[in-house]
Amino acid sequence: MLRQSKEHRTLQGNLMLASSTALVSGITNVAGLVAFLAFSSNITGHVANLARNMVEQNLSEIVVFAIWLAMFFIGAFLSTYIVRSFEGKSYYRAHATPIIIEIVILFFVAIYGHNFYRETQLEREVVIGAILFSMGMQNSLVSTISGGLIKSSHLTGLFTDLGGDIADWIHARSRATDTIKHKVYIRLTVLGFYFFGCIAGGYLFNLYDFAIFYFIPAILLTILYYDLSPLALHKLTRFFSRKTTT
Repeated sequence: MLRQSKEHRTLQGNLMLASSTALVSGITNVAGLVAFLAFSSNITGHVANLARNMVEQNLSEIVVFAIWLAMFFIGAFLSTYIVRSFEGKSYYRAHATPIIIEIVILFFVAIYGHNFYRETQLEREVVIGAILFSMGMQNSLVSTISGGLIKSSHLTGLFTDLGGDIADWIHARSRATDTIKHKVYIRLTVLGFYFFGCIAGGYLFNLYDFAIFYFIPAILLTILYYDLSPLALHKLTRFFSRKTTT
C-alpha cells in the first residue's frame, strides 16, 4: 500500500488503502461525535460554525473553531511536506512517517481519554484539535499517495465524483474504460467502509468508551505491517541464504 508511487499503484493497492483509511475516518468521526459532540475527521461543519459565531460575535468560539481549522490545515501541510522530503529516498519511509505520527497522536488520545479525561471544556478542545491534526495528516497522505483519487473522509466530493464517474460509465456516448470502472470501485469502497466505520464507532464507543481509540491505531499499524512484512521476510531469507553458503 505504501511502497508505490501514485504512477505505479495497482487497483488492489488503492482498494486496500481506501478501505483501511476510510474505516479509520468513520470510526474516528463517530467516536469524536459521541465523546465530544463535534466532528473530528472533516471540517465542513466547523467552517459553518465559525461563520455563525463570527455573525454572533462570539469571540471565544471564533478562536476555538479557527484553531481547529488551523490544526487540520497544519496536519495536511506537514504530511505532504514529509512525503515530498523523503520520496526521493524511499516511498515507504515517505508514506509511513505521517502514519506513524498519526498513530502516536491517536494513542495519546486513547491513553488520555481512557485514564485522565475529566470532561472539562479545555480538555475537549485540545483533544479535538489533536484528532483533527491527525485526520488532516491522513487525508492529505492518502490523497497524495493516490494522486487525488482517494479522500478518506471527504464524502461531499466523493458523491460528486461518484455521480460523474457512473454517468461516464453508463452513458451511451462514453466508453466504459477500466480506469472509470476502477474509480467507481474505489469510491464505493471508501463510502462503504466509512459507513461501516461510523456504525462500528458508535457501537463500540457505547461498549468501551475511550478504549475504542486504541483500536484505531491498530488499524493503522496493519497498514505499516502490510508493506513491511514482505521486506522483512526478504531480508531474513537473504540472511539465512548467506549463512548456508558460508
